[in-house]
Amino acid sequence: MTRTPRTHPTRRTVVLGSAATAAALLAPSTPATAATAAAANLQPYASYWFPDSLPSGSPGAGITWRSLKSWTAAGDADLAFNRSAVPLAPRFTPVPVNTTARTDQARITSLVSFDPTAGNPSQGGPTASYYALTHWAYIDELVFWGGSSGEGIVLAPNAPVVDAAHRHGVTVLGNIFLPPAAYGGQLQWTRDLVQKAADGSFPIAQKLVDVAVAHGFDGWFVNAETSGGDAALATQMQAFLAELKRLGTPHGLRIDWYDSMVKSGAVSWQNQLNAQNQDFFSRSDTFFVNFNWTASGLGSSAALAESLGRSRYDLWAGIDVESNGWNTSVNWDAVLPASGAHTTSYGFYRPEWTYKHLPAGSTPGQFHAADDQFWTGTSLDPSRASTGSWRAAATTVADRSTVSALPFGCSFNTGHGLAWYDGGTARSSAAWNQLGVQDRLPGRRWVTRTTGTRPSVTLDFADAWHGGSSLLVDGTLNAPVVVELHGTRLPLSAATTVTLAQRAAAGSVTVEVGVALQEPDHPGDPLTYSFLPAGTAGSGWAEATVRLSSLGTGTIHGLAVRLTGTGAVQYRLGALLVKDADEQVAAPGAVKVDKASGDGQFRLSWAAASGPVRHYELYRVLKDGTRRFLTGTCANAAYVKGLAAEQGESAVTFELRAVGELYAASAPVTVAAPW
Repeated sequence: MTRTPRTHPTRRTVVLGSAATAAALLAPSTPATAATAAAANLQPYASYWFPDSLPSGSPGAGITWRSLKSWTAAGDADLAFNRSAVPLAPRFTPVPVNTTARTDQARITSLVSFDPTAGNPSQGGPTASYYALTHWAYIDELVFWGGSSGEGIVLAPNAPVVDAAHRHGVTVLGNIFLPPAAYGGQLQWTRDLVQKAADGSFPIAQKLVDVAVAHGFDGWFVNAETSGGDAALATQMQAFLAELKRLGTPHGLRIDWYDSMVKSGAVSWQNQLNAQNQDFFSRSDTFFVNFNWTASGLGSSAALAESLGRSRYDLWAGIDVESNGWNTSVNWDAVLPASGAHTTSYGFYRPEWTYKHLPAGSTPGQFHAADDQFWTGTSLDPSRASTGSWRAAATTVADRSTVSALPFGCSFNTGHGLAWYDGGTARSSAAWNQLGVQDRLPGRRWVTRTTGTRPSVTLDFADAWHGGSSLLVDGTLNAPVVVELHGTRLPLSAATTVTLAQRAAAGSVTVEVGVALQEPDHPGDPLTYSFLPAGTAGSGWAEATVRLSSLGTGTIHGLAVRLTGTGAVQYRLGALLVKDADEQVAAPGAVKVDKASGDGQFRLSWAAASGPVRHYELYRVLKDGTRRFLTGTCANAAYVKGLAAEQGESAVTFELRAVGELYAASAPVTVAAPW
């Protein structure tokens, strides 16, 4: 398959290869200017390396060449910023909301480039312009895509992406990109990767396991596209994969192999699983089939996988959406036949098209509108049919959820915003992104049932209760409207309550909480809800708590809201909180300023709070006592920049709080640093 990479002013593009065109990497961009390099730059970035030997010459501005072989966790000054703190959550699969989505068949991997290899911030940044994906319910695995012959070819994912993915039960893999010689690839780097020590061990395999464990992610995507190898190198690569698998298995690590190198050592994209590449598959957990697959090739691949004692769904059929998104021509019937089992799983290459195809100056709302259509379809409701040739994931694969324990809270925060809100009050008017503080969002967006006019249901950024966004229902109500929220497996007792933080920005809306106590019998059947009154939403944010004791005991399988009103309404749901006991959040340990640059950059760290913590929030306290939000993180370290002294201020005062699942905040801990 011949593909022409699209350029982007601040991002580089890595392109998987094909039989017609080798993998390409656009010229490295410059993540740091000479001006920032002249100052003490404390900004931490996602980690990247060469396996051992480095290129000749000197790296470009803002790029550091590093050898993975010499890496140690103890010597990594940025590890505290790059370490994920959220464990991989267990998932369950509710009965599908439509009749076409399959359970336990095809799954989806996404290969996503969030930022440049050498310029991928460790903890988000001061812009809302970001690929803040939220449709985790349909994704099984995410590959943190990147790598460059001019920067580094082993890339570890940053912590916010891993934290958000893990909260939704999605595994995240780092990327090993051995680029074509035409794009700067050196066969020596492949040999470095698979080198053996005198004792027969594979030192880089051990380092890759050490990196994944220290950073808290789930394995590696291996993409070997540097030509010139021979059968001996291919055999060595297979032995390396086997050792990487052996070392990683006790830690739950995975390997995804890309259809590139074959048993002769040549790079030859087969576009199927066959005798040329099956030995690599046998030493990996999954196999990404190159993009020129055919129906017959996928069929034979599935049969071969099963003959090897593996699942056909360990194969990802590659679908390149980088250039055309939902306009991409795909032989869907070859992967997802209407009758019979799905042939294989499938993998999206660069689904961040939903963000990158938008014009400069686009809003978060525009991005989510595009992303919703990509994953849900034109109906924007997975219970309703979608039009056109694009088969959105919601119509083909069953959604999954991780909402199975109390307490549970969701403030509909997407991990980016135009301001930061706490209790409905804006605590900062600055734009931001930090996927690590993203909530567990409803997987089915948006199942909306009414006999009247269907209103618009969106994640909106003009107001929020906590974080940067809220759920907005906007339209003319001429009949009650049920908006389904989370699929759950929550325990129900006499003490269980549901609290809604809500307001009506326009019109009058009577609200009820819907609680489903069982699953439907068949896919496509609606959930049956018991509705309990939750008051009338007023013009300002208010909390309404509903006791569920009248429902008895058992399991909550679904949550919804039913809205009744007349005429034009704008209803905002800022939080959904489910608990059976009050939440107490312990304060973190003493916070300290580890480094300051003199130009408004600071690195801070603290000891973790005892007990469960959703995330930490760092504020600046001004002379008049005003608290201004700076950043949130799941880590025990934070980086902030762009601060300046206020009039008459001799020191900057930082305030840190731990935040619980229900958004209760701990007592603050503070530290001051002189200007």
